[in-house]
Amino acid sequence: GTVGIVDPLSISDLRPLADTLHAKEVVGHALTSDLKIFADRFDEVPARIFDCQVAAAFCGYGLSISLADLVRDLLGHRLKKSQTVSDWSARPLTARQLEYLVDDVLHLLDLRERLVERLRDTGRLEWFTEECATLAEVERYRSDAGRAYLRIPGTNRLNRRELGVLRELAALRDRIARERDVPLKYVIADDVLAGLATLRPHRLEDLQQLRRLDPPARKALGGAILEAVARAERLPEDQLPAKPVRPPNQREGLVNVMNVVVGTIAQRNELPASLLVPRSALERVARDVPADRPAFERALELSPWRLALVGEPLWRLLSGAATLSIEGYANGDPRISIS
Repeated sequence: GTVGIVDPLSISDLRPLADTLHAKEVVGHALTSDLKIFADRFDEVPARIFDCQVAAAFCGYGLSISLADLVRDLLGHRLKKSQTVSDWSARPLTARQLEYLVDDVLHLLDLRERLVERLRDTGRLEWFTEECATLAEVERYRSDAGRAYLRIPGTNRLNRRELGVLRELAALRDRIARERDVPLKYVIADDVLAGLATLRPHRLEDLQQLRRLDPPARKALGGAILEAVARAERLPEDQLPAKPVRPPNQREGLVNVMNVVVGTIAQRNELPASLLVPRSALERVARDVPADRPAFERALELSPWRLALVGEPLWRLLSGAATLSIEGYANGDPRISIS
């Protein structure tokens, strides 16, 4: 019946809060970023999670519905979002900011109750519970800094030396972001990192060629960037990262066909396709070609509820036991059919 606001800037040790939350079910909306902070800072996350955004996805709302839209649709209440772009580092917090913070959590328990009703009605509560169990796994939030560069768009266009530069720059960015306690993009954006890897600057003047790297950033980070590039330039060939493996063209086609099947199944179940199967899983089975269905299902590395939805249709299609066709196009109502 009460709302408490904890100011992390005024409390030196938040470990008691982290331990308390670890023993409770935590209800929130779009919790992944928050949980990563707990994993990084305290090496633990709450043992039980209820993410309203994930629940909404299982109820047909898509994966990116905002809390304000969900509260309005399910509870008929309009949240005041006037403080979304406030300076939350300034103290003291204003009365409007405090009102915003309270409003942001006040309806979560009612929202949880309404979403559970819908999940039960649709028979998806077990799927959702299974998914939330993965959100409570601390390993999910641990990233390998040595492989962070592989998540930057455009790596397939770089040669091995440029990939070595990108790896060093990504590790530098990760370290600085942790020191400053800010998101990676606030240090150097992904596209700027990729540009630096291609440019391979040797002098501070070279950095001026990247307009997205503004003068303050060049002044603050220029020396560290040049050192990272120099380290990568000194690496012997056998220590450079390998180029990311992409499926051959024919297998890229397999991935695209499987994507169509996954999209069709997702549409039938009113789920976002991205919630069902990551593209990396489809690329893996297209590249490795498992010998039988058990090996195929293991290679997909999907949770049970996902596998129950897509495992059989994908295996039947790839093994030639099913066909993909389009019906109703001539009548202006095209539908993809799997039979």
